[in-house]
Amino acid sequence: MKNIRLILLFLPFLGLAQNRLTVEVEGVQSSSGNINIAIYNQKDGFLKFESVFLSDSTHANAGRTEVQINNLPNGEYALAVFHDENGNNILDTNWLGIPKEPIGFSQSRMKTFGPPSFKECAFRLSSDKAIKINL
Repeated sequence: MKNIRLILLFLPFLGLAQNRLTVEVEGVQSSSGNINIAIYNQKDGFLKFESVFLSDSTHANAGRTEVQINNLPNGEYALAVFHDENGNNILDTNWLGIPKEPIGFSQSRMKTFGPPSFKECAFRLSSDKAIKINL
């Protein structure tokens, strides 16, 4: 019993700490639709729907929309955000695959010839944190 108490006491220090991530999405052009956030915790599968670690969505607010993600363990993460203006829960693209809806990434921007890599978007989370993403 004493060992169990000791383990429970040190759980937050063993990389299992739960953190709050506040994502401030700026440059939201209208209040129509939703702001969708995909959180990735590994480079393999970055920007692939089936590899999303966690996702969240909230109603868009013109100008700035804030989303709080709770209970994230310590780790390295990269975020992809898009303004789903028509509310269909899909990032609409043209026939070339270029997004027709505003998108943004943590720590990086869309490149001329494609999205940034996981490494370019990644940040470390070991305590509560706020980040800004411009669409």
